[in-house]
Amino acid sequence: MLLLSLLAFVVSLVAAGAIVRWSPGRLGECGPHDPPQRFHEGNVPRIGGIALLAGVAFSWLLAWVETMYFNDPARLRLDGQALTWLVVMLPAVLGGVAEDLTQRLSVRFRLALTATAGLMAVSWLGLSVPRVGLPGLDLLLQMAPWLGAAIALVAVAGLPHAFNIIDGYNGLAAMVAIVVCLALAHVALQVDDRALAMLMVTTAAATLGFLVWNYPYGMVFAGDGGAYVWGVVIALASLSLVQRHPQVSPWFPVLLLIYPVWETLFSMYRKLRHGVSPGVADALHFHQLIYRRIVSRVFHDDASRTMLMRNSRTSPYLWGLTLLTAVPAVLFWNRTWVLLGFCLLFVVGYVMAYLALVRFRVPSFLRRRR
Repeated sequence: MLLLSLLAFVVSLVAAGAIVRWSPGRLGECGPHDPPQRFHEGNVPRIGGIALLAGVAFSWLLAWVETMYFNDPARLRLDGQALTWLVVMLPAVLGGVAEDLTQRLSVRFRLALTATAGLMAVSWLGLSVPRVGLPGLDLLLQMAPWLGAAIALVAVAGLPHAFNIIDGYNGLAAMVAIVVCLALAHVALQVDDRALAMLMVTTAAATLGFLVWNYPYGMVFAGDGGAYVWGVVIALASLSLVQRHPQVSPWFPVLLLIYPVWETLFSMYRKLRHGVSPGVADALHFHQLIYRRIVSRVFHDDASRTMLMRNSRTSPYLWGLTLLTAVPAVLFWNRTWVLLGFCLLFVVGYVMAYLALVRFRVPSFLRRRR
């Protein structure tokens, strides 16, 4: 597993470096729909998702070859799982890369692509949500199994877009993905699911290779393609872990992913409340308010360098937020009511913090700079 992770890191690192070195500048140009969420100067390649896909695909294919032709020395027991996951994610990821290259794919079309990945996951992999840990709802899922399949479809279709929403600043979505993947790998090892752990660790390693170029200088962006890699893979892993192992609470992945998931749901509510389509981009997401309200002052004369520094200083605040959910999720991965309590606590804390930022009620110590 260590060698596969190292190879995933190296392939992603080299591929991202090649993109930075030889990618035409036009691939970083922003279209007319981008200005609200643009917080950088100059043209930056948006096709880092290709590097992520290369690192993940190379390591998974090598693991499959070892399993099939070398008597599975690492005892991964993949059984074609890696190949199936690659096929399932391709429609969404390739569509995301096409959007990064052309910036002409509509939100509905991209949602249709991720929904296609969800349908493939449900039909090919048989993924479903068999239980939610609540007696009444569990009985309903037993009486109507199609509801569990529908939840799985929504998870695979929606999580890529959730990662796309939080992919606003250098290193933000990538570090969230690394934390989530490693947490999933840890619990997978607790229940002796080495295949799932390998898939997650290699995904984290490929993300780290990309992160070298993305943070703190923002030399390449993951784009829709990268966000869709993270979203589909993590959704498949979360559903598989809960479905295969009854001892894992279904609220473990919910708490682990509560930040991007709740950010998406809250943004949809906020826009609908003001009569705006959820697909319309704006600059009022939580990470954007952190950028404007907290990371407000840096001392450099060059405007582009100032924006870059503020951009990179924003992400650690959200990394901390992710760790606040990841740590209890890993500690209490088999305790439904504890996990549910932390989910509710996060939702309340998020809404209170969001309202405080909107109303300029930010504690002075958070804005203090030397």
